Amino acid sequence: MNDTRYELRPIGFVESSLVDLASAPAQGDEGAPDARIVVRPEFAPAMRSLEAGESIVVLTWLDRGDRTVLELHPRDDPTRPLHGVFSTRSPDRPNPIGLHEVEIVGIEDTRIQVRNLEAIDGTPVVDIKPVLGPVGAR
Repeated sequence: MNDTRYELRPIGFVESSLVDLASAPAQGDEGAPDARIVVRPEFAPAMRSLEAGESIVVLTWLDRGDRTVLELHPRDDPTRPLHGVFSTRSPDRPNPIGLHEVEIVGIEDTRIQVRNLEAIDGTPVVDIKPVLGPVGAR
């Protein structure tokens, strides 16, 4: 296996009242405030067809994650057995890619207002994808 490197270009960033890891819920549906995804102007055409009420998957680069962590106690609870990070949603992992299913509340210019995004302010956004329905409905 070679050590090929890949380059990601953020398409935008998160604007949120969450400003530190300690204040962020573990999951978006555990009390995350409404937030915004601010898309860089050159990627504005990629927002076409997004609409309020839709669910989307937001991929983020969890830039404050610890990339050396391979095992941890889920939810930082030492009474729980160690898990490999690949079986958790921890931001601490070799490639700190965040996966967030959110609901679009509104869109204004290059700002997408969303519900249930637990990422903290300034987190880079690397992609946005639709939530797919059942296989037969695609």
